[in-house]
Amino acid sequence: MSTAGAILLAPGAGADRNHHTLCAVADAMSPLPVERMDFPARKAGRKGVDRPAVAIAAVIEEAARLVSSSRVRANRLVLGGRSFGGRMCSMAVAEGLPAAGLVLLSYPLHPPGKPDTLRVDHFSSLELPCLFISGDKDPFGTPAEFKKHLKAIPGDVTWLTVPGAHDPRGQDEVIADYVREWIRNLR
Repeated sequence: MSTAGAILLAPGAGADRNHHTLCAVADAMSPLPVERMDFPARKAGRKGVDRPAVAIAAVIEEAARLVSSSRVRANRLVLGGRSFGGRMCSMAVAEGLPAAGLVLLSYPLHPPGKPDTLRVDHFSSLELPCLFISGDKDPFGTPAEFKKHLKAIPGDVTWLTVPGAHDPRGQDEVIADYVREWIRNLR
């Protein structure tokens, strides 16, 4: 039986809680409680991206709300999302937010064209199961770069690629199936 009791999903920087991939994943998780969140800038109607400290605080707040409303222990919550949202969830966990696992879709290892500007400093603090799913042509991280940097994570890592770039079109059902199966087997 899975240790997951509820799932919190966060969107990428240019999207909101209704991103097609987040909706597909949420739909596939029934009967588990799933909450898709928005970051403060989006809630305020701004187009910009929140600073990491603000975004991480929002993840912590939304996680607490979901834990309370779904009546699950904090360490049974699975956190994650797409790109920026997944990154902020992983940083919140690295800073001490309890979780059963991380689902990181299109994780941005670095900005496109800037492979030396890595976003992996917190990986060594991720002592929990992590699922990464990325497009095989994602400019935010190549398969070779993922193979290299995911080794820094002490928790159990599952890494999968699907055809496509940073927002792999036509892959929502495949991604949702991968996530559902991974969560079903989460221990």
